[in-house]
Amino acid sequence: MELVLFDLDNTLLAGDSDFEWAQYLISRGVLDREVYEARNQTFYEQYKAGTLDIFEFLDFQLMPLARHSREQLDAWHQDFLETRIRPMMTEQAQALVREHLDRGAIVAVVTATNSFVTGPIVRAFGIPHLIATIPAQENGVFTGRPRGTPAFKAGKIERVEAWLESLGLCWNSFERSWFYSDSHNDLPLLAKVTHPVAVDPDDTLLAHATSLGWPVISLRG
Repeated sequence: MELVLFDLDNTLLAGDSDFEWAQYLISRGVLDREVYEARNQTFYEQYKAGTLDIFEFLDFQLMPLARHSREQLDAWHQDFLETRIRPMMTEQAQALVREHLDRGAIVAVVTATNSFVTGPIVRAFGIPHLIATIPAQENGVFTGRPRGTPAFKAGKIERVEAWLESLGLCWNSFERSWFYSDSHNDLPLLAKVTHPVAVDPDDTLLAHATSLGWPVISLRG
């Protein structure tokens, strides 16, 4: 049995769904451009630099969900998926996903981006499992806060292991395991699998992958 894990943003996607969701809401006038655009860019730069405070970011990212009905959020997301996300779903990425699925692997996306934003994207790829940061809800309404451990840095390992346990599995259940990622933030999980793969990596991950002999690939069209 094989386990295949994918990061989403800048790995399977040729772009960042987290960043683009905020930009989409700004473009629709849902968020104030002057207030939110600079903060969105700042958080994105902090993520790339490895200095992001995930809880500070989640306060920024999740609060807009609490201000609108689920019906309205779903309508926006449907448009967001078609206009912003599908153009970032390269044929190379979709082919790689299909290759692993056709081989019978258990395939999941593991992403720090919240499950409201990423759920429909992962389904569009045909991937059956999602391990993401969870936005808390009360009575079907988002609270603007996360629930449980964010799927970020070492938190990805914790969340993957809890998910495997829920399936009655563990790391040793698999003869081989893969994790595909672009980011040095994912080094903890990359080091955990038997087959780490750097995908269009940032400079830090590229240097690390090169020094350890990890495969380096591109999924960009």
